[in-house]
Amino acid sequence: MRLSVAAAVVALATCAGAFAPQPSFAARGVVASASASSSAPLRMSAVEEAAADSSAPATKAPKKHRNPDPGDRDILVRAARGEEVERTPVWLMRQAGRYMAAFREYSTKYPFRQRSETPDMAVELSLQCHRAYGMDGIIMFSDILTPLPTLGIDFDVVKGTGPVISTEVRTEEDVAALADAETVDFDEKLPFIREILERLSVEAEEANTSLIGFVGAPFTLAAYTIEGKSSKACLTTKKMMMADEAGDSAAMSQFLDKLAVMIGNYGCHQIECGAQVVQVFESWAHQLSPKWFERFAKPAAKKAIAIMKEKHPDVPVIYFANGGSSYLELQRDTGADMIAIDWGVDMAQARSVLGDDVPVSGNLDPTVLFGTKEQIEQAVRDCIDGAGGPGKHLLNLGHGVMQGTPEEAVGWLVDECRRYKGKDV
Repeated sequence: MRLSVAAAVVALATCAGAFAPQPSFAARGVVASASASSSAPLRMSAVEEAAADSSAPATKAPKKHRNPDPGDRDILVRAARGEEVERTPVWLMRQAGRYMAAFREYSTKYPFRQRSETPDMAVELSLQCHRAYGMDGIIMFSDILTPLPTLGIDFDVVKGTGPVISTEVRTEEDVAALADAETVDFDEKLPFIREILERLSVEAEEANTSLIGFVGAPFTLAAYTIEGKSSKACLTTKKMMMADEAGDSAAMSQFLDKLAVMIGNYGCHQIECGAQVVQVFESWAHQLSPKWFERFAKPAAKKAIAIMKEKHPDVPVIYFANGGSSYLELQRDTGADMIAIDWGVDMAQARSVLGDDVPVSGNLDPTVLFGTKEQIEQAVRDCIDGAGGPGKHLLNLGHGVMQGTPEEAVGWLVDECRRYKGKDV
């Protein structure tokens, strides 16, 4: 049942003493869909707010989930630091996603940036999966491209197409024209981030679990910007890298350096807003040969990570190079506390390459979630055993949960990870 704005206020007033649902979007003010030409969220008029509220998913008091054991509050954080823990903790990339019917109630009605930049929506979408499955971490619903407007890079997320970036960066002059990364005020440019993370921090404490923040790695954000959208060959970016190596243009190196500073500071901002762990997503690592990773992506990622670790040495940073399992040995010295491994390599082999002293997370093939309950549970056990046994790594997928994944399959994965005590138990 959907309530008008006035009725919603009355309904909320009668719920004193009971569990209060999230306030209606109109009560807080819904952020209008951000266009590709805008770097800041827009506020709706009162009339638009009322219209948005009347078409929003029905407001219900959601069932709260609290992880049961006292150690659950920080088990993911301890594992990310490299500590051996009492069981293998688990969270999933894209755990807040379209495989959930509750999530689709929002994604089918509201554009991505409206959802991710409106605190009420973003908080709700971040929490849905934890309520349903009880992972060991809540991750903020957002996007790796979210901080780009702080440098003057405009983007939108177009349904059916994905991210589209309208700001052209090709030359040294283009890079110089971007904002100064050292002086970005994230509270001014991205005010919704603080509210989202501070509210999620309270929710995570009440749920006895951890709060995860994330950023995109410099190369990935550079490539997205240069190509303007998703790209199969990443050719313009690679041409810029070759021109840089040849000494014809330093645009690529300069752009990566500027992004590294902004991303490092953005990660610090998330930590200061409540994030207990930060994952760095090198989502386009599959576009890089080992040579180009070593020459361009790695130094920029190291710089961003170093900024976070210098300011917040006790907060673990996880580095994930999607498609980078062919050069795992080059990731050892990124400065990250933990290396997340994609699904393109066996976990035991990855352990052998990296060594037992490098904390790891991963790395189930996301398509296993389309299998039977028995297949999913066996895959969980095999991955945990390959990593050295229960408590020796952080279980995750080797990429995100896919659209169309059966919801119960995610529950089977999480439950088996929590249950499994090892081969001999």
